[in-house]
Amino acid sequence: MLTIAALYHFTRFDDPAALIPPLRDLADAAGVRGSLLIAPEGINGTIAGPRAGIDAVLAAIRALPGCAGLEWKESHAEKMPFNRLKVRLKREIVTMGQPDVDPLARVGHYVEAKDWNDLIRQPDVAVIDTRNDYEVEIGTFEGAIDPATKSFGDFPEWWAANKDRLKGKRIAMFCTGGIRCEKSTNFLLGQGVDDVFHLKGGILKYLEEVPEAETAWQGECYVFDHRVSVKHGLAQGSYEMCHACGRPVQGSDHPDFELGVSCARCIGEYTDDDRARFRMRQRQREVAERTRAP
Repeated sequence: MLTIAALYHFTRFDDPAALIPPLRDLADAAGVRGSLLIAPEGINGTIAGPRAGIDAVLAAIRALPGCAGLEWKESHAEKMPFNRLKVRLKREIVTMGQPDVDPLARVGHYVEAKDWNDLIRQPDVAVIDTRNDYEVEIGTFEGAIDPATKSFGDFPEWWAANKDRLKGKRIAMFCTGGIRCEKSTNFLLGQGVDDVFHLKGGILKYLEEVPEAETAWQGECYVFDHRVSVKHGLAQGSYEMCHACGRPVQGSDHPDFELGVSCARCIGEYTDDDRARFRMRQRQREVAERTRAP
C-alpha cells in the first residue's frame, strides 16, 4: 500500500531555487513520485510513495524555513498514481495573478469539516466553489455557486462581474485541499468583504472526516493524479481520464470512448492524424505503466 500526501504551506523563501536539488534528490532516492512546486511564497504539491519515503520527504519540508507548521492530508492507493517525480520552481504555488494578494497577511475564517454543513445551509451564506469548471462538473457541495472558470486566474474577473448580486451575504468558499481559498479569501477581504469563510483542509478533509450519511457533498472530487477522483473516505472514485482532452470521464463503454484517444466530449475536437498520434502516446503510456514499480 502506497501513501499519498497532499500538502501546501505559505512562507517566505529567499532563494527557492536553492531548495529544489536537495529535495528532489531525497524524494527520488526515497522512491517518492508526484509533483512539488516551490515559489517565493511557499510550497505546494502531492506526492506518493512508501511510508518511509513519504515520512522522509515531509520531514525535509518541515525543516525548510518557516515550514515547521506544515499540515498535509493523507490517502492511500494500491498502485503508484504518478509516472514520475517533478520538483519545479514557479512564480506562484497556485496561480491567481494578483500581486497584492498575500495569504500570510490575513485570510478568511477557517471552518472545520464538522461545522461546514451548518454554515453553508444558513440562508445568508453564499457558497462559492473556487475550482475550475471541469472539477466542479463531477461534484460539488449542495447549493454551491459555480463560477465556471477555466483557471483560478479567472476568479477576480468573475467576482467583479458578480459581487453586486452577492452584496450583504456572508461568503463561504472551498476548493480541493484549501490552497486556492487561502488566496481567494485574502482577495475578497481586500475587496471589502468582511465575512469570508473557507473550508479548512478543503474537500479532501471533508470527505475524510464527515460520514457519508451526513454529507452535503454531491458527486465525486477530482484529484490531480491517476486516481482521477475520490469519494467519501477518500476511496478511489469511478472516473477515468481522457488523455486526449484531459477531462474526467465516466462510462468507458460509450462508443466514442477510446482509452487515451477520445471520449464523448472531445470526439469532434481532433483530427484522424491527432488520434493516430494519441494512440501511439497511449501505447507508450501502457508500456511505462507495466514497467513502473507498484
